Amino acid sequence: MIRLLVCGFLILSAFGQTCADDLRPIYIEIAESVDADAVIYRVRIRTPPQVLPGNDAVLRLPDACRVAARLGSQTTYRCPDVLHGDTVTLTFSAMEVRNPAVLKVYLASGETHTMASGAGVRAWTVPSLEEVLGVAVQYAWLGTEHIFVGYDHLLFVLCLIWIAGSMRRVVLTITGFTVAHSVTLALSALEVVRLPVPPIEAVIALSVMFLASEIVRGPGETLTWRYPVVVSGTFGLLHGLGFAAVLAEIGLPQNEVLTGLVFFNVGVEIGQVLFALGVLGALALARRWFTDEGKLRVAAGYVIGCTATYWFIERVTAFV
Repeated sequence: MIRLLVCGFLILSAFGQTCADDLRPIYIEIAESVDADAVIYRVRIRTPPQVLPGNDAVLRLPDACRVAARLGSQTTYRCPDVLHGDTVTLTFSAMEVRNPAVLKVYLASGETHTMASGAGVRAWTVPSLEEVLGVAVQYAWLGTEHIFVGYDHLLFVLCLIWIAGSMRRVVLTITGFTVAHSVTLALSALEVVRLPVPPIEAVIALSVMFLASEIVRGPGETLTWRYPVVVSGTFGLLHGLGFAAVLAEIGLPQNEVLTGLVFFNVGVEIGQVLFALGVLGALALARRWFTDEGKLRVAAGYVIGCTATYWFIERVTAFV
């Protein structure tokens, strides 16, 4: 048991920083303007901290476009015609990264288009119009991907499922979590509620620590074990603010704000359901392999708790 706890803590601590931080998107901006004899495109790229210095990101336009000027992170291109329907590609000078990307295109007409993509997608077709279906698919995919790289949210859901136990209680508990975080995600994304992000992320880690301690203590007469939906709903409000922080970095479409918001949340729910099904299957297998479920529960609780404590300390020291 001691060896299991030590190994688990060392492994998770070694990767704690990577796991604690969601993969922030690469932000690419293209601004279009029309000159007397050409179309001007000003390209600006902002990379997150995960992209190391020296690994320069470059957006490649069609061959007909020529570089007119470079100033800091902005490159100006002259093209013989508009890029509507053409493909632009993002490349890196040293190595590829796993971060998702967001491309914003500002057309000379005043229209703004937003395209969000998951990790590994590095080519986009410059749109002429913002289409509902395209925004829905892009934001649903981004929401699903965010869940699977948001390890603190995943551990929280895992603890909820373990505590809930029966399928009926699991469904009720997850539903409470979904409703709660959907409310605060919408309120925050629409700027009805504004709260600083760093303290929210620290409290999210604290919520995982709390559930881990409940798992270690085991079933009892506490509110968490008797009515897990109350805990999932309460902490779900905080987790919704965490989802909103990621969506704020991505940005919502100008003309399809509601579509982007709704389908980002839909994507989060899809990822959450897939993860919950995986957890239920894994727990069922673990209970067959381990005759003493109490030891398994305590070991898992300590590993999760140590990981969440690492995240909490890291996040608090980042803004204190």
